[in-house]
Amino acid sequence: MNDRRFLFLVASTREPGHTGNTEWLARQAAATLAPEVQQQWLHLAGMALPSFVDRRHTTGTYAPPEGDLKALLDATLACTDLVFVSPVYWYSIPSQLKTYIDHWSGWMRTPGVPFKEQMAAKRLHLITTSGDRAKAQPMIDSVRLCAEFLSMGWGGVLWGKGGPPGAVQADDEAVAVASGFLMRR
Repeated sequence: MNDRRFLFLVASTREPGHTGNTEWLARQAAATLAPEVQQQWLHLAGMALPSFVDRRHTTGTYAPPEGDLKALLDATLACTDLVFVSPVYWYSIPSQLKTYIDHWSGWMRTPGVPFKEQMAAKRLHLITTSGDRAKAQPMIDSVRLCAEFLSMGWGGVLWGKGGPPGAVQADDEAVAVASGFLMRR
């Protein structure tokens, strides 16, 4: 367990300084990791992520990323476990997380970046909250399919009952599951 490196990508669009239900639940899960396990937390809303331009059928390759996009690529490649900390927005993932995932298509076609090969050695986890578990299912399925496409291990989903600020703290089942969620292999 000590050789694992977790990258938590927080996809909430809450104003800075306001921890939402999903991030709160993710921090409960992360708190159970051993102190020597590396954790990196990145808030996608605070990063400058350019829109993805699909060049697969024109130039076919992509220039190495720069700025925040390069920082994201480097952090993604350096982790063993990728954790999407993503509330459900309109039955799907927030736009910043979708933009990040779209850039995977470019990173798979960036010369000298063995993105797809390195992603296959990682595990993808999803921590999410919403008002209704059934309405979260399309998003959960989408994230799981992304893991399958890259042959990543699927760490599963930790779902909690969200809604107004602090609502997930009353979801005893989600809080209990959080304590061992990230330690599963």
